[in-house]
Amino acid sequence: MATYKQIQGTAVQNSAGELTGAVEGQLWYNTSNGDFQFNAGPLVLAWATTTPINTGRYGLSGTGSSTTNALVFGGNNPVPLRPPEYIGLTETWNGSAWTEVSDLSTARQYGASAGTSNTAALMFGGNDASPDRAAETESWNGSTWTEVSDLNTARELLGGTGAPSSALAMGGNGPAVPGTGAQTESWNGSTWTEVNDLNTARYGLAGAGTDNTAALAFASDNSVAPGVINESWNGTCFSEVNDLNTARAYPGGTGSATAALCIGSHNTGAETESWNGTCWSEVNDLNTARGLAGTGGPNTSAIIAGGSGWSTASEEWSYSGGTQTITTS
Repeated sequence: MATYKQIQGTAVQNSAGELTGAVEGQLWYNTSNGDFQFNAGPLVLAWATTTPINTGRYGLSGTGSSTTNALVFGGNNPVPLRPPEYIGLTETWNGSAWTEVSDLSTARQYGASAGTSNTAALMFGGNDASPDRAAETESWNGSTWTEVSDLNTARELLGGTGAPSSALAMGGNGPAVPGTGAQTESWNGSTWTEVNDLNTARYGLAGAGTDNTAALAFASDNSVAPGVINESWNGTCFSEVNDLNTARAYPGGTGSATAALCIGSHNTGAETESWNGTCWSEVNDLNTARGLAGTGGPNTSAIIAGGSGWSTASEEWSYSGGTQTITTS
């Protein structure tokens, strides 16, 4: 059997910390912490499969980060011998496991969300057994949901983004917007206000942004508008900007107005694209192709859970490569 030196061309070296000049695949012994370490290659962002959610579903919403916190809620779930049911189940992520917590007040699917953690979030719009409830908004305080002021226009399959005190609701369809809508509403922490519409009316879109002053609205159900369409919000109006590379409907959206991700597509899309403030670039695909999922996080540390086919799959978007450790203690 060949030795490490014969394979690599050098013996395992000692280093007090990282080994300067280590090439890809090279192993060394870190005398500072007593571990073997190796160079796993250039740092790249990629999806890694992690602990699945407890209840498989699609049409759910999500907020948070992949690292230590996230929240998914709502959706629909198959019931044996019956059509799928709307559900209000909420699950919280602590960085390693999903735990069921308090349900939404109104069970529903196809709603939108705002928030950056599992301690504060907003859900608005959606579809349940009563169309008049498609305007409902609920606020999450870390332990329970509370109904707050309704949207002015009831709808589902809309785009949402922002924070629990500063959000946007974009597009969608519903009783008051049959077929498709361009309506945009801004949330100030207590009420929704109608603001300037999208340039292209649509549903099945996604959004990205950290508040209601700057956001993106991208993708569309291809039957009503081009699935590559992308618009930027400056706090007053929308402007058409560079399109997605791949047309898609019902993707996940997360990140900010200048650094966003468009994730997956219903039914079979695994493509992920990254926005740098000017254009979209194709990056690494999901391990499980899907849309209509719950997503959250910035564009360097995102999470996706659930989705098409009543999936339980959960994936984290994070860096791989760089210095890896083989723990020996």
